[in-house]
Amino acid sequence: MEHSSLKTWPESAAQLVTVAAGRKAADLVIRGGKVVNVHTREVLEGWQVAITSGRFAYVGPDAGHCIGPDTEIIEAGGQYLIPGLCDAHMHIESGMLTPAEFARAVTPHGTTSMFVDPHEIANVLGLEGVRLMHDEALMQPVSIFTQMPACAPSAPGLETTGFEISPEDVAEAMTWPGIIGLGEMMNFPGVINSDPKMLAEIAATQNAGKTVGGHYASPDLGPNFHAYVAGGPADDHEGTCEADAIARVRQGMKSMMRLGSAWYDVECQITAVTEKGLDPRGFILCTDDCHSGTLVHDGHMNRVVRHAIDCGCDPLVALQMATINTAGHFGLERELGSIAPGRRADVILTNDLTTLPINRVIARGVTVAQGGKTTVEFPHLNWPDKARHTVHLGKKLSASDFEIHAPEGANSVTAKVIGVIENQAPTKALTADLAVIDSVVQGDEAADVCQIALVERHRATGDVVGGFVSGFGYKGQMAMASTVAHDSHHMIVVGTSREDMALAANRLGEVGGGVTVWQDGCELALVELPIAGLMSEDHAELVASKAQEMVEAMEACGCMLNNAYMQHSLLALVVIPVLRISDLGLVDVTKFEITELFKEG
Repeated sequence: MEHSSLKTWPESAAQLVTVAAGRKAADLVIRGGKVVNVHTREVLEGWQVAITSGRFAYVGPDAGHCIGPDTEIIEAGGQYLIPGLCDAHMHIESGMLTPAEFARAVTPHGTTSMFVDPHEIANVLGLEGVRLMHDEALMQPVSIFTQMPACAPSAPGLETTGFEISPEDVAEAMTWPGIIGLGEMMNFPGVINSDPKMLAEIAATQNAGKTVGGHYASPDLGPNFHAYVAGGPADDHEGTCEADAIARVRQGMKSMMRLGSAWYDVECQITAVTEKGLDPRGFILCTDDCHSGTLVHDGHMNRVVRHAIDCGCDPLVALQMATINTAGHFGLERELGSIAPGRRADVILTNDLTTLPINRVIARGVTVAQGGKTTVEFPHLNWPDKARHTVHLGKKLSASDFEIHAPEGANSVTAKVIGVIENQAPTKALTADLAVIDSVVQGDEAADVCQIALVERHRATGDVVGGFVSGFGYKGQMAMASTVAHDSHHMIVVGTSREDMALAANRLGEVGGGVTVWQDGCELALVELPIAGLMSEDHAELVASKAQEMVEAMEACGCMLNNAYMQHSLLALVVIPVLRISDLGLVDVTKFEITELFKEG
């Protein structure tokens, strides 16, 4: 059941009309402020707001006729009233938090609506995992809408997931109360090639009258891009340059520009509006992936809006991109995204539209945060045991499991190497000449080439796939392991020492998942993530503290990349170019095929 403070419009219509007409008193009136109207892009000085049944009843010059003896009055003291912020595309699991704890973390930052794609847990627990996320989302005092994951696996034939999502699963989910649409359609080659399964998922969503999320992670804006758009996706967040943003909106898609913990794609795309003058209605702001440290220390959607403004966007336009544009895209313009009659009474009080301090947050007519602190409860689901025991290694791993053997008789090899790009999701395809000792290929610290391994963790096969990665800058004897490994969420282990790689992997098997950093045989940091190996039920502040220890441990091992953990966790994402690793081998994402680790000759 959705949080009891909210009534549907049919349930509250008579009350709204009665209060707006002055025949009955409002629950709450806010006066003495300046209402930001995102429909007209103007600031209405002195306008007042009356709220009843969790919704706006009256928005106008004088709400005095709505005030009774029991009406709560908030004196805004000249502050701006802006709509609650909406995150159009995000993955709760990336925060290492459950829906309840994620909501508790972002509410003080002004986020009152989220559109979430739980495809991380879908890869581990299937439809049941999605249902658990959906059910906890509906318990919260803010609005969390769930998109049914589209692609588990993200690229069939290139990886093995814990569970697979079928068109039948999608059709079933479309009947659930909190499902708003289909999650990002990452299998863009499947759509381009008219894959029946992908088109069936899209058809089930459109037949339900809901929105299809997009994910076109390719620089090719030729016929393949047009074919993908023709397949039904209505938005895309994978653009990384102005041309990407323009191409999407010209085809009727919404360009979702993201600022996450490691994705900085707003500045390079928002010039389509600020310099090229395109209609801003086609543009939406989102986060995609934010870890707990970002949420605690930097903010959430308020951070994205501030950044857009810093990039030259008019503050009122930036606010539209984080409120009404998002609501309209998901067919909810009459439900949220603006301060207007009938909508959910989600409103923020702030004294500056540029720096956007979040002084007070009201959701569904109730103050949910003030002065950076939450003021209401965020209920937890009782997560079952099957969601807590998901790391199955099959055996205790040893250093020999992480050996990469050279072709017979080779004294050296030329290896394909995954190249990490700071602050971006794509990787580079590099090569390195590596030494061979006793038939085992060695990393090269001087050239910043270390080992990467994908450890199977869903079916206890004991399989380990090895490769090489560059860009982390690791020094000495170390290893880092994580059961957060988008999107199949096996275990990624990166290291310079096979002994430490084995210790790190076994540690995560022992604690049921998470992230750990080891150096010289000792554990430097551990973030336990017992829910599906992805999430913690602890408060964001505690998880953020442990995550900060992880960052410091990575730095102690020589890594100075911004948010390098996010780069680590994406090394198995086989739908974003160029090179990735999966449980089936090294993947060339430009060709969508398994490729050999060593180059011939």
